[in-house]
Amino acid sequence: MNFAKENWSAYLGDKSASHYSLLDQINKENVQNLQMVWEFDGGEASVKDRSMIQCNPLIIDGVLYGTTATLKVFALDAATGIRKWTFSPDENFIVPRGLNRGLAYWQDGSDKRIFYASGEHLFSLDPADGKLITSFGKEGMVDLTKGLGRDVDGFRYHMNTPGVIHEDLYIVGGKVSETINPVPGHIRAYDVRTGEIRWIFHTIPHPGEFGYETWPEDAYLKSGGANVWAGFSLDEDREIVYAPTGSPSFDFYGGDRIGDNLFGNSIVALDANTGKRVWHFQTVHHDLWDFDLSAPPVLATILREGQEIDVVAQTTKMGLLFVLNRETGEPIYPIEEIPVPASQIEGEQTSPTQPFPTMYPTFSRTTLEEKDLAIRTEQAHKAAKQIWNEREHSSMYHPPSIKGTINFPGYYGGGEWGGAAIDPTTGVLYINANNFPWESKLSPYVPGSPGSNLYKMYCQTCHGSSLEGSSIFGNVPALVHVKDSVSREEMRSIITVGKGVMPSFSRLSEKETNQILDFLTQDETDLTTGESAWPYPYTYDGHKRFDLEDGLPMIKPPWGQLTAIDLNTAEIKWQIPLGNYDSLNIPDHPITGTQNYGGPIVTLGGVLFIAATADNKIRAFDKDTGQKLWEANLPTSGVATPSTYAVHGKQYIVIACGGGREGAKSGDSYVAFSLP
Repeated sequence: MNFAKENWSAYLGDKSASHYSLLDQINKENVQNLQMVWEFDGGEASVKDRSMIQCNPLIIDGVLYGTTATLKVFALDAATGIRKWTFSPDENFIVPRGLNRGLAYWQDGSDKRIFYASGEHLFSLDPADGKLITSFGKEGMVDLTKGLGRDVDGFRYHMNTPGVIHEDLYIVGGKVSETINPVPGHIRAYDVRTGEIRWIFHTIPHPGEFGYETWPEDAYLKSGGANVWAGFSLDEDREIVYAPTGSPSFDFYGGDRIGDNLFGNSIVALDANTGKRVWHFQTVHHDLWDFDLSAPPVLATILREGQEIDVVAQTTKMGLLFVLNRETGEPIYPIEEIPVPASQIEGEQTSPTQPFPTMYPTFSRTTLEEKDLAIRTEQAHKAAKQIWNEREHSSMYHPPSIKGTINFPGYYGGGEWGGAAIDPTTGVLYINANNFPWESKLSPYVPGSPGSNLYKMYCQTCHGSSLEGSSIFGNVPALVHVKDSVSREEMRSIITVGKGVMPSFSRLSEKETNQILDFLTQDETDLTTGESAWPYPYTYDGHKRFDLEDGLPMIKPPWGQLTAIDLNTAEIKWQIPLGNYDSLNIPDHPITGTQNYGGPIVTLGGVLFIAATADNKIRAFDKDTGQKLWEANLPTSGVATPSTYAVHGKQYIVIACGGGREGAKSGDSYVAFSLP
């Protein structure tokens, strides 16, 4: 495999998603001497809108390419942090929205291109000056909502994570609505020169395609999701691309999608040249828990019984690790189908079993018992016990309920989108994880006023059933008193074009937009029960994390962890809390761990680097022991995966510092470290 060295030319380091670098100038012996050598501030952070940067920047031939908090693309001198150029999509009348976790780079001789997405638009840029390459698509842009097999104009679709380049193909997925008006999550390969679609793989199978029978008849005409929002990995020698898919929509009720729902929640291996299925493995059947595969599988080579085996290692939100033969999809060790609780929701048919690895250990906390409830204060324990007694709970696969189910390790638990790092010299995998309980609650759908009906359809999942907001995407604002701080016309603009991580709802008519505004501003005059297009008998009450009055989880620490797993022996090599709330003094937990987003990188120098935590730090650990070797304060939290590179023989570590989550202020800077 082509691991990163001087350049960091692909998302997460290389096409195998290894997070690994062959650089060793910075090593265990000298890493404590690292110093900040430059900081680039894009100057576009928005505290009000809780902006974030999640970009893993590319570095190619001494130039760093990244994105700002407002999704502009820039190029910097990677040795100094001095800006070379900036590209803004709004110069082309495109409103930047969503999130961006990275870019893609392609080169054929003197023809070089940077690929970048904002919202539903994919751009091709000249790396030399940031100008659009107008021979690509329509004047340098492709509308990703076209070519999906049905009209999805105005529906939510954006590409938050870069795809992967294979020869002259750019293979991409996208992020879609997980409730109403879901877009199909099909995988497409675009011609890097022209922007034409060269192949498409239907993640919701069409008639005659493998997996069609795992859905109700004609589900492909209306169902959505089963999308790849986390990125891909590619075996360049075998020319196989590995796609981790998410759950089908509607996430939390599947009465209209009875069956296992292939290829949702699956690792799908495709011929990178044609898009034909090679094999697949489903990690969750008929998902009701939003257990998307949230990171690209890592390609690795392990040793078992004296033989080398090429594998894919897939982390999950459940804290389970699936390790499969790269060519066949067969498990390296047995994976058993274990009985799980059945849903009590009318019309729902849960899968009777779910797959569990038998040998590879879990890398996050996967069970929750009463003894795990918070004891940091008497008040905290009392509040946690009340939540425990009032909700249903049995296992990670306890279905959503009307009473409310404790979902643990949660929607953002286990392994997240930062992914895992592999050391190819040892076969050790490094994974950071979250341990936070969330609520999974359904309510029978009761039609209300026209405005409240529309709110339930389009807004409630993020903003909550009582307009209380949520912790999803960093902190979705409460709308209880929104009219006191946001004008009606500003609200109209946000609904129509989107803002930050909020998508556009341009498909709503002017009348529908006014009805939502009347509901939010408490100016409704028509309070009669209106007709609703909501197609389900239940609504989801919204993402609610079980935090207590002090803003911390209802359970004991650790709340964030970093784990090293030897893929050869299927054993945990070491495991430590990741991040810390210094002000807390919790018995038996001097280091608490914090929620963390963004992944680790590991180097030939024997050092693992990771930021990700809520305490605004970047840290270096001994990859062999987990001992902390160095840490530094950042301007705000580095909710991203670092990159490492070399310019003129000098190695650098760089991290995007965008904050915007877990109480961290929003920022718009990139910080680079090097040895004196």
